[in-house]
Amino acid sequence: MHFKELGLDNRLLKNLKHFDFKQATDIQQQAIPVSIAGKDLLASSKTGSGKTLAFVLPMLHKSLKNKAFSAKDPRGVILAPTRELAKQVYGELRSMLGGLSYEATLIVGGENFNDQVKALRRYPKFIVATPGRLADHLEHRSLYLDGLETLVLDEADRMLDLGFAPELRRIHNAAKHRRRQTLMFSATLDHAEVNEIAFEMLNAPKRIAIGVSNEQHKDITQTFYLCDHLDHKEAILERILDDAQYKQLIIFTATRVDTERLTEKLNAKKLKAIALSGNLNQTQRNTIMSQFERAVFKILVTTDVASRGLDIANVTHVVNFDMPKHTEEYVHRVGRTGRAGNKGDALSLVGPKDWDSFKRVEAYLQQDITFSELEGLKGKFKGIKPKKADYRGKKKVVKKSKPVAKKASKKPAQRDKGFYQNVAVGDSVFIPKKKVAPTDDD
Repeated sequence: MHFKELGLDNRLLKNLKHFDFKQATDIQQQAIPVSIAGKDLLASSKTGSGKTLAFVLPMLHKSLKNKAFSAKDPRGVILAPTRELAKQVYGELRSMLGGLSYEATLIVGGENFNDQVKALRRYPKFIVATPGRLADHLEHRSLYLDGLETLVLDEADRMLDLGFAPELRRIHNAAKHRRRQTLMFSATLDHAEVNEIAFEMLNAPKRIAIGVSNEQHKDITQTFYLCDHLDHKEAILERILDDAQYKQLIIFTATRVDTERLTEKLNAKKLKAIALSGNLNQTQRNTIMSQFERAVFKILVTTDVASRGLDIANVTHVVNFDMPKHTEEYVHRVGRTGRAGNKGDALSLVGPKDWDSFKRVEAYLQQDITFSELEGLKGKFKGIKPKKADYRGKKKVVKKSKPVAKKASKKPAQRDKGFYQNVAVGDSVFIPKKKVAPTDDD
């Protein structure tokens, strides 16, 4: 379906044409008409499906067609779980604001609070933010949401997993206009907390599910290798980097220490790698992401901080050096490649420490995964077999215990109470009373 058929404002269609967007994706085809109609929405779709435009376009369309609720309050707020995803969404929002007389701002943690206050005093019409920092501005009264028209929760499941439920409720209570529209997007609709908070924040929402989060991505080839230990993993990674014809590649690790260690090794081989982890401040993270997007570096070694919100068409390969702890993160990691119709490869290294995580991923994907081998790098590790219960029906032989004869209880020896003179009887001596002789008067 072409975007023209969705009834969008001509100014938005012009911007879409400028960026060569012609055909709407499945989630866009279903979500945009519902949102334009003013209904609340609870939607899920797999990563890389174009859901950002599915909420950005109707939000802007409504603002162009309708009068604002308030002259100073923002008209639309988009919440994202991480700074990287917020920045990505903000970039797409800015691209659609071209030629429009609207201002937008980005409010995320890790950046100067006072500078953000100054930006909010210019009364931007659209805000992309992380929940924690936006709640801080509400508390400091540098922002009011009484006239908010559209509230968008992107990756709602991830925000709840990160513990942002109190902040989301605070924002919801601050945006109390009776005609406010809420659009909630989640990787899955089977998330208990998502359904709970949707019940609180959404009014009779339309539910849309495009595919399922565990559905295998048709544009991504997934390969798994068994590894004996850390050195074996590094040897397989080296072979992958030698053989793969990649444009850009992302390596996901479990810890910050691993990102730095691997990056040093890769740079020693002149492979142009850079590390990204959660301990960096926002300026450093922005610089690294910008350099990788501009292909200054070909390899990004990172933790799960970049598993969501990174949309780079040149990423042809993703390597899970360590398997993720949360099964949903596997889908988001793999989704960094094979975007916008491009083909991608996802390769996962599974060692003894990764086995439990791998089995959870296998169950989540509902697939029987087979392992590949590289010539000369075949390992000894074949997985960990679960312990089987013994159901062979052997009867346990119960040994009859011999009857134990009861011991006769010993009665305390009775003391001889027959003596009373110069003999102790019991605890005291029994002394009989002497008879008193009768007197003569009697």
